[in-house]
Amino acid sequence: MRSRRQIPAVSKVLEQIAAPDLPRPLVVQTIRQELAQTRRAKQLRGDPVEAVHTTLDQLRRSRLQPVINGTGIIIHTNLGRIPLAAQALNALLEAGRAYNNLEFDLNSGMRGGRGQYLERALATLCQAEAACVVNNCAAALVLIVHHFTQRKLEVIISRGELVQIGGGFRVGEILEAAGATLREVGATNKTSLVDYARAITAKTAMILKVHRSNFFMNGFVASPSTADLVKLARTKKIPIVEDIGSGAVTSSEEFGLREHEPTPIEALCAGVDLVCFSGDKLFGGPQAGIIAGKQRLISALKREPLFRALRCDKLIFAALQATAELHLANSGDTVPVSNFLRLTISELEQRAKKIVAQFHDSAVEAKLEPTKSQIGGGALPRSSIESIAIAFRSRKLSPDEIARRARNAVPPLVGHVANGAFRIDLRTILPAQDEQVASTLAAALQNSRDPM
Repeated sequence: MRSRRQIPAVSKVLEQIAAPDLPRPLVVQTIRQELAQTRRAKQLRGDPVEAVHTTLDQLRRSRLQPVINGTGIIIHTNLGRIPLAAQALNALLEAGRAYNNLEFDLNSGMRGGRGQYLERALATLCQAEAACVVNNCAAALVLIVHHFTQRKLEVIISRGELVQIGGGFRVGEILEAAGATLREVGATNKTSLVDYARAITAKTAMILKVHRSNFFMNGFVASPSTADLVKLARTKKIPIVEDIGSGAVTSSEEFGLREHEPTPIEALCAGVDLVCFSGDKLFGGPQAGIIAGKQRLISALKREPLFRALRCDKLIFAALQATAELHLANSGDTVPVSNFLRLTISELEQRAKKIVAQFHDSAVEAKLEPTKSQIGGGALPRSSIESIAIAFRSRKLSPDEIARRARNAVPPLVGHVANGAFRIDLRTILPAQDEQVASTLAAALQNSRDPM
């Protein structure tokens, strides 16, 4: 055990650290933090150089980087939701590498409005009078509720629709943070039209309907339709808004799914004043919150000072514009999320067999197994899709060790452990990644104690 005086200086440790891929100030700061912890402990706890190497490795792996998704979860929030279409990636490149006309009117030569083309494209896609974009669907709700509750505070919502979304956040808490007073109606499992009607008072600002996109209830359950709520809202002359969540613009039945996911067109045709949804789920674009509906309300939302704080930048506009154009051109099959949903078992089997054929080690078993992919991302919680997985088993390595080695590869490969095997689902792996998957797993399955 060494004394405090024997703790090395930053410069001495830095001489022994090789991290050319990390900015030098970041490396120096990491060394300082490690040595400061040692000084607080008043003794060395092992080799400080080794501790710094470990911290830098952890920091390096926390960088935003490409990951191969072998989990079978199509919209995987932890893995960046979904890949973007090639057209969206090209649009990002074009918008990012040069100046653009984000707020410049090329016709008049004067300052122009931000996102005019995109808003018109989205309105056309949703068959709405108008549309606007903020940075995510939670922001869309905040903006809408903030606007409607400036004079009347109460927002009527069913107890069965107080959804908890990602990161532990809850719809009710978001609404209250926006300044609303919640007027909860009905029970968790049953809410009637009468419940809504009885809750309407002079303090009512709006009725909010939230799609239960990330869970479902069976049995003794009931709730009024959007159309019935619209009739009530019209009678009482109060606005009604629907949050449909996942942003499906293609019927889920077209992908062979029995569960129906509501679309913005359906909500607006039923008569809601505004509908909001995410841009980075079934819509297939970048993170964004899309609001569509009546022109006068969209214009009012855009005049709110809060709209300035929630607006998107040029890169989001570019990628979202390209994605909207694909949908308008009926080219949804070029949006990766749609491609994942449409893949056939035959296609997946062919790819899986090519990968399995590359494993000849007698100590390793690579086997095709039927599985079911999940939609994920708070969409279609009752739906799954038949898929093909490859299960890897080793006589010398545990499934958890194989999974760890795969995660530490470049790029990392993420699968899951089940039934004594490390499994990858081919549905969420891009065909161009198959060769990389095979080489990554070949390296992971080598009988070595050394990390990859």
